[in-house]
Amino acid sequence: MTETDSTGALLRETAARVFEESCGTEVMRAADGGAWQQPAWDALAEAGLHRALLPEDAGGYGVAVPDALSLLRVAAEYAVPLPLAETMLAHWLLGGTGLTVPDGPLSVGPVVAGESLTIVPEAGGFRVKGTISRIPWGRDVQAAAVLALHGAETWVALVPASAWTCAHEQNVAREPRDTLTIDGIALCAAPSGRDAATLRAAGAAMRAQQIAGALTRLTAMTTQYAMDRVQFGRPIGKFQAVQQNLAVLAGQTAAAVAAADIAAEALENGAKRLPIAAAKARTGEAAGIGAGIAHQVFGAIGFTFEHNLQFVTRRLWSWRDEFGNEAEWNRFVGRHMAAVGGDRLWAEIVAA
Repeated sequence: MTETDSTGALLRETAARVFEESCGTEVMRAADGGAWQQPAWDALAEAGLHRALLPEDAGGYGVAVPDALSLLRVAAEYAVPLPLAETMLAHWLLGGTGLTVPDGPLSVGPVVAGESLTIVPEAGGFRVKGTISRIPWGRDVQAAAVLALHGAETWVALVPASAWTCAHEQNVAREPRDTLTIDGIALCAAPSGRDAATLRAAGAAMRAQQIAGALTRLTAMTTQYAMDRVQFGRPIGKFQAVQQNLAVLAGQTAAAVAAADIAAEALENGAKRLPIAAAKARTGEAAGIGAGIAHQVFGAIGFTFEHNLQFVTRRLWSWRDEFGNEAEWNRFVGRHMAAVGGDRLWAEIVAA
């Protein structure tokens, strides 16, 4: 095992221990009702997990991007109801800007294609203005790292929560996805190479990791249930039809994990959009197939609030649509390959 492998493994072991102790069923149920889980965030922050993408001189671990993103897979296995991915994405967006990074929970924006913010200079600083929707955890975070237009240039800005009003909305998983109307003073940094396309790709890479983690948990839960549930005198997992579905579920999960790893490597290498596009599309497809199989195996009990399955599947259904769904990313791949042309198709595939 290399030093990088051991560091990543240690981070994941630490994360699993923290989530096991702080994000149990009661925490998930309370979060599902809209309550912010401060003790769970405090446990995560004490372990420094949210700072995994920050360099050491900024208070982070300074680990490789794939190792940092693997924490999101662990968090998704435990259905952690906290903005870990969004905080890490904000850290990634702020990296290299010279802005001081707050230590609390953060979000990012815009996340909906076509939306934008503007930066207006005023005495003593800059004012960020505009409305952005579907912002993860907008009501709960202390600030948001956003992209905003300053003339013809895209700048990064750190906007405090005091600069916006928030209209509460949510996704299928009942995670906050709020509309923020921003009009306030913010810390701004000149262009750092980040733009709307790279932010969307980075978000897609992180959602791919979360989908892979949720599918890993889903496969374990479904397989165990099939071994425990007895019908007609034997476990339903002994029936060939159920075994076939479990094999498909395991295959979809393995494909999602491999795709998520490709996306993490692509993010580390400059947020390359082609492999991230393929990964997000593939994990999204696996999310739909996997959730469907799990609910077929569990039957009616899997749809009830009393069972933890729905905490996993509702996140899968939500995450597959965020930062681009399968249709959007498949179109991107198709258009890219069509533009490359048949003579260079294979070279482009292996280069990605």
